Order: sequence, then C-alpha cells, then structure tokens
Amino acid sequence: MSSRGAAHERHVPVLRDRIVDLLAPALTDPGSVLVDGTLGMGGHTEAFLEHCPEARVIGIDRDEEALALAGERLANFGDRFVGVHAVYDEIADVVAEHTSGAVQAVLFDLGVSSLQLDEADRGFAYAQDAPLDMRMDQGRGITAAEVLNGYAPGDLIRILRDFGEERFAKRIVSAIVREREKEPFTRSARLVELLREAVPAASQRTGGHPAKRTFQALRIEVNDELGAWERAIVGAVDSLAVGGRIAVLSYHSLEDRITKRALAAGATSSTPPGMPVELPEHAAYLRLLTRGSEEPSAAEQSTNPRSASARLRAAERTRPTKGARR
Repeated sequence: MSSRGAAHERHVPVLRDRIVDLLAPALTDPGSVLVDGTLGMGGHTEAFLEHCPEARVIGIDRDEEALALAGERLANFGDRFVGVHAVYDEIADVVAEHTSGAVQAVLFDLGVSSLQLDEADRGFAYAQDAPLDMRMDQGRGITAAEVLNGYAPGDLIRILRDFGEERFAKRIVSAIVREREKEPFTRSARLVELLREAVPAASQRTGGHPAKRTFQALRIEVNDELGAWERAIVGAVDSLAVGGRIAVLSYHSLEDRITKRALAAGATSSTPPGMPVELPEHAAYLRLLTRGSEEPSAAEQSTNPRSASARLRAAERTRPTKGARR
C-alpha cells in the first residue's frame, strides 16, 4: 500500500451520486456489467457495487499502483470486481476478454488522478520538487524530461498552446531551449523556477500558478491523453448494449470537446438532406441524458477543489450499429 494511506481516505469521487443516478438504470439485471475506464482509487466503482447489487465492474487503469489500491478497497466485493492493467483506449479488447458481449454501462473520469497528484515522486504536481516523469504508467512511454530536452522548439510551442492553452508559449519555450543547452531538465523545481521568470507577473496575479498550464500540457503529451481519448470514446460507445449508458467527466476543454462531438454525432440523424424518409441505418443511435455539460455544485467544489473544472456528459444507446458489440 502507498505510504499515504488507504484509497478511501484519499479519494473524493467527483459527482459520485449524480453519476450513479445516470448509469444505475442500466445496471438492474443480474450479470449486468459496468466498465470503469479510469478506475483510479475506486471511489466511483465502490459506489456502483454498493448501489447496484446485480452488477459487476471491470476497472481499467494504466497505473499499477492505482490498481493495487483499488483492489484493496474493493476486496470485500469478491468476483463482482476485476481490475485490468490497460489504457482506456483498449476498452474493446478488455470487453472482449472479460465479457460475452456488450456491456450495460461505461464510465470515464478523465485527467490526472488524486493518487498521481499526491505522490511527490511522480512529477505531476508543480508544488513539489520531483523527477520530471508524469507517466501514468511508469512502465512505458517517454517522460516529461525527455519531452522538454528532446522536442524541437516548434513542437514544444504547439504542445503548450494546444494542450495547455498557454498564451506565452513562445516565450516559455525560448527560455526552455536556452536552459536545456546549459543542462538537461531532470526535476520539476527547476522548470517551475523558469516558468515563474518567463510568465509575466501581471498574468501570474490573475491567471493562477505560472506552471499550471505548462505542466498540464506536458502531462497530456506524455500520456497521449487526447489521442487515447478520441479512440476510447469510439470503442466505449461501440461496446454498449442497446439501453446501455455512458458517462464522461472531463477536466479540460479539449477533452470535453471530443466528448461533446462524439456524443452529439451519435444523437443526430445522418439522413442526407432532401431524403423524404429516414432510413433505419441513418437514425440516431444515442440519446443524450444531460443538457449540455453538468458541473459540480458550489458545495462540492468547496469541499473538493479538484472538482471545479469537471464537466459531465452522458448518453444512452438506443439502437445497434454496424461494428458495435452485440
């Protein structure tokens, strides 16, 4: 177990009760299956196992420490829970291996987990000096240090602008390139110091911590979060049985845009303009369950500040489609 305590003591699931309300109607039959595509420390999964006694949960996470902590937390539920070491864009393969067909519900809670933020040696949190790693799965992939030290300036600017929405990307990258020529970056404190100097003081007074956007951008790049998410949501919708439901918590505008686009496409008829009737294969195959995106209440944001940027969207599958699991 992590030195920082048990999972239930460390993790406050965002919008837990609302997500249970949205997905539980699809989990009433014996043998129904929920895939928690971002298991983390198991808070959402625990709520479903408690509230949906007929259901079992397949929990996916790329972080082996998270899987171990969640496994301890959920041990009392026996074989109703199984943890799988995978990335969420592998959901179709996980469903094929662990079920006999489609599933009744899918949940994604995107972004960096409380576990990763709280572990100082992971390099996710700019408030603590740590090796510049940022890999959610520490067994594979490139580190944030390798990105900083090895990427061309143009690629670094693109990452900071696209993934961090950083207005001062050019200024920051110029400073990074200058400093890495003196000595490669290895730890977060040196990068934070550089960002304090590179980001104008006026922006720091109004725009939050000067490292926030750069650290977010590096994390997204290191873990291919947006690419993986584009693949994952398609696989998730295809894995749903008719009547099955999906809920997604996003914390970044680009993640939420991908989610909105995918769910809206499924909820919209693809009948060509001018067609006198709608052919069955052109009918919408999703029904939106939320009006736009929902946010945590002010009370939840106050007690759990990490929930402040969360946006929740959900949908229900209304008909089968070609390529979907049966």
